[in-house]
Amino acid sequence: MTHYDLAIIGTGSGNSILDGRFADLKTAIVERGTFGGTCLNVGCIPTKMFVHTADLAKTPSYSSRFGVDEDLTGVRWPDIRDRIFGRIDPIAAGGEEYREHHADNANVTVYHGTGRFTGTKELSITAADGSVRVITADRIVLAAGSRPNVPFVPGLAEVGYHTSDTIMRLGELPARLGIIGSGFVAAEFAHVFASLGVEVTLIARSGLLLRHEDTEIATRYTELASAAYDVRLNHDTVSACRLDDGSIGLETLSPGGRDEIAVDEVLVAIGRRPNSDLLDPAATGVTLDEDERVVVDAHQQTVVDGIYALGDLSSKYQLKHVANHEARVVQHNLLHPDEQIESDHRYVPSAVFGSPQIASVGLTEEEAVEQGVQYVVGRAEYAGIAYGWAMENTTGFAKLLADPKTGLLLGAHIIGPQASAILQPIIQAMSFGLDAHTMARGQYWIHPALPELIENALLDLPLAKG
Repeated sequence: MTHYDLAIIGTGSGNSILDGRFADLKTAIVERGTFGGTCLNVGCIPTKMFVHTADLAKTPSYSSRFGVDEDLTGVRWPDIRDRIFGRIDPIAAGGEEYREHHADNANVTVYHGTGRFTGTKELSITAADGSVRVITADRIVLAAGSRPNVPFVPGLAEVGYHTSDTIMRLGELPARLGIIGSGFVAAEFAHVFASLGVEVTLIARSGLLLRHEDTEIATRYTELASAAYDVRLNHDTVSACRLDDGSIGLETLSPGGRDEIAVDEVLVAIGRRPNSDLLDPAATGVTLDEDERVVVDAHQQTVVDGIYALGDLSSKYQLKHVANHEARVVQHNLLHPDEQIESDHRYVPSAVFGSPQIASVGLTEEEAVEQGVQYVVGRAEYAGIAYGWAMENTTGFAKLLADPKTGLLLGAHIIGPQASAILQPIIQAMSFGLDAHTMARGQYWIHPALPELIENALLDLPLAKG
């Protein structure tokens, strides 16, 4: 058994904690998968590289209305895939090499395997070859992330399926892809594969895609997605089997009865679950909530003194920028135990990089009603601003919620081109307490540029006269 000053479980955002200020500490890093975590290897970065490629592939489908006749003459899937992972894989390998062999990490030991608590601040690490090492540490950071959630569907395991961890490394493009799910992972991959010429069928248990977004936004997205590919709402996948021609049959149950959908590959995209069950945190006294997330306080510390947690393992947001923020908080609190700071989760933004993009921050209208919060709404259409007019965008819009008396923004929701970038000024205004009138009239807005969408929505808010 080897004792450490600090142990970090997970090499995503947790890996960013270590810098020169920790050089004198004897540190262990534990990683069960590919070095670098979800975002780098199977999440944000590769998926957005595929999304950008899909955006390019989709251009010929609408360019003719601008007087430009284009054809998509081919999609070289191996080239697309290999370009993306040819850039990403060396980053993961380089990060691992740095931690294992660079002089900066002379006091760092990297363990490859699955860590599981076997006592108070005692961790058993099982490697791929079955060998086991046991370590202890004075302080521990739990940053073990999450993994795709897979439902039990009779026959699905036998016919085979993909998750977001594996779908991007397919050997070849399937002719038909069935996607089980209705959230952001399902939406983004539906856009990617449909744009590359795959016949996509999206199977949703709910009656709305992206149902956790503001209802107006989710409704518009569902309408647009249904026009782009086959969307089966209120369909529950009840079984899977291998058909006589070698394809996969997915049986679904809906209010209209039973259906069978034939596809060549299946993507399961129903969300992610924290990896807490792999850690057995109860063995060290760490508690979980009803969703199996590690419970932490505002300082990111668990109920066990000296054990911190961050990212998907403890956060309901499951967003890389949240994990990065929490990692900075943990880093500070490890370095300054007597001057601890708190995480700020007041205005957490999110985006869906589908077609079109969606971005949001703060309360939805439904949440405001449920919480009894007074609000007014301001709206603006892409078609009402110069650049939106140039793009001939007739479906995108922004929706803002504000306090009718103070003018402080309560929420913002955008659907349309570059929504994720356009949202950023709203996040800044909410974070620094800038009211809508001051934001709209206290600065220049570049004309003709897409942020004018926000300016118009701000001016549309029916606020009390100050």
